[in-house]
Amino acid sequence: MKIVINIKQIFTMLIFVSLFLGCSQKDAVNEYDKPAIYWYKNIVKEVASSNLDKADNYYISLRSEHMRSPMLPTATILLAQAHMDEQEFIMADYYLDEYLKKYALGSGIEQAKFLKIKAAFLGIKDINKDQKLMIDTLNEVDSFIKKYPLSIYKPVVQTIRVRLNMAQYMLNENIANLYARIGKDKASEVYRAKNKKSPLHMADIKAPEVDFIDSVFN
Repeated sequence: MKIVINIKQIFTMLIFVSLFLGCSQKDAVNEYDKPAIYWYKNIVKEVASSNLDKADNYYISLRSEHMRSPMLPTATILLAQAHMDEQEFIMADYYLDEYLKKYALGSGIEQAKFLKIKAAFLGIKDINKDQKLMIDTLNEVDSFIKKYPLSIYKPVVQTIRVRLNMAQYMLNENIANLYARIGKDKASEVYRAKNKKSPLHMADIKAPEVDFIDSVFN
């Protein structure tokens, strides 16, 4: 019998384990059996001080001792946004997944899905190395716009889609040119054919003064 390994689940588990083991001793939380408000206030305090390692540890204590606390949803989304602000996009995605899985209701689902798109988008640092992340994020963008056509986040999500399409187009064009230079015309044509299906055309694209990704939020 084959064992199917869910890489994302394993990766998420490793991230959570790292919350226990990855922090320095000075950030360890050696307290226990405290009311939920105690843990929550300390999370807020450490986030305000940009000490996210310690805030993560306080979150673990809150979640461990008060699994049904009404403060958990707020703490979870707070830490997601805090890690995003610090450009720690993998951790932000972890908290957003946690929020969607356990706490999000109504408009909170829409907000969390938007933040996941934003975190993934900002996590793209090299279009040559992050091709899969670009494609996955484009798929998430299309799903979001289809599901939330009247969303207040739609203008930003549409801008993200345009930026990703631009980056994908330029990547395909660069690869096609590279193959053409070394005489691999068939391979070159494969990538030019991809761009023929793109909603953009070369004439639509002007190289930005800053990175394709950074130019959306900066």
